[in-house]
Amino acid sequence: MSVETGATPAPDHAPDHASVRPEPATSPETAGPGPGGGAVPDEGAGTGEGSPGVRDQERDEAPRLFGEPGKPFARSPFLFGLTGALGVFTAWLLVQSLAKAAGVLMLIVVSMFLAVGLNPVVERLQRRRIPRRWSISIVFTGVIGFFVVFGLAIVPPVTTEATQLIESVPGHLTDLRNNETLKRLDADYEILKRVESYLASGDLGTKVAGGILGVGAVVLDAVFSVFTVLVLTLYFLGSLPMIKQYGLRLVPRSRRRRTALIGDQILDGIGGYVGGNVLISVIAGVVSYAFLLIAGAKYALALALLVAIMDLIPMVGATLGAVMVTAVGFLQSAPLGIACAIFFLVYQQVENYVIYPRVMKRSVDVAPALTVIAALVGGALLGILGALLAIPIAAAIVLILREVVIPRQDAA
Repeated sequence: MSVETGATPAPDHAPDHASVRPEPATSPETAGPGPGGGAVPDEGAGTGEGSPGVRDQERDEAPRLFGEPGKPFARSPFLFGLTGALGVFTAWLLVQSLAKAAGVLMLIVVSMFLAVGLNPVVERLQRRRIPRRWSISIVFTGVIGFFVVFGLAIVPPVTTEATQLIESVPGHLTDLRNNETLKRLDADYEILKRVESYLASGDLGTKVAGGILGVGAVVLDAVFSVFTVLVLTLYFLGSLPMIKQYGLRLVPRSRRRRTALIGDQILDGIGGYVGGNVLISVIAGVVSYAFLLIAGAKYALALALLVAIMDLIPMVGATLGAVMVTAVGFLQSAPLGIACAIFFLVYQQVENYVIYPRVMKRSVDVAPALTVIAALVGGALLGILGALLAIPIAAAIVLILREVVIPRQDAA
């Protein structure tokens, strides 16, 4: 009797089991039909709860006969390898393109560097109520004038010396033929006969013509590069405010003001460095010209311009210019060479410890050790151009570290 009483409530509670899905079975044996077992969800299938979404969910939560499946492959191994190969090929093409365009990129960098360096002078003229267009014209006229003066000072001495050398060749040949030592060597080894046969063969003319064409190509390439730099500098100088404006628009609006202040400080530092370096070079050229005039050296203006241009190169430029001018002085006379050596030795000490610190103290704030390291690294990477660009770039990096990185680390 008690058994029947316990069995009669089962139909009354069957809908309750249908509405509440039982826990998934942990083994295949518990999933089969039975009283109160896994067959209860089938009874509720006709109650409107067996929709496709519910059936899919129940199927996902059903016991896995072969274990849980792993994560699906995002990409097939073949596609992954193909994508990697295409990426490597694209990177190789990009590197090759940059290598081929390295010369043009260098011209662009030099032009932008000169434009930033000349911009403070343009802005100073603008503060005197001169329109920017006319200020750029004045500055650019001065730059072109420097190149014209340099050409007029260098070309005539070189042409004169080359003409004198060509005219003196017959006399040197006569002296060689009359030399007793050369006569004995010619009698033993027939040197003059071999030289004459070589000259008559035409090989010398071919090599000389090839050398002349090579020198001409180098000169034309240099002239084209200088002209390109001047034109690009003019365009960059005219559009520099617009370039700065577009560059700031790439920065989030909340950070534009601070970025503008830091950017202006960097540009002012680069402009101050270029202007200060040019001023130091002008001082070196003027002082050298005065000394060479007093000492009676030939081609004093050309040698002074050589000193001024070489002085633009950081660290070693002044020394190279001094060595060149001293060598030319020794070729003219021994006392002049000794005087040049003493003069440049004294002047370099004055420039390093008096002129340079006073001119550069407001342009670049870089430690001396960092200046030397930057110039060495820049020279190793890009030669003279790298040495010129390294110091202002180092100053910009130091400014960013001091104004952005270090405060952020202190606040962390």
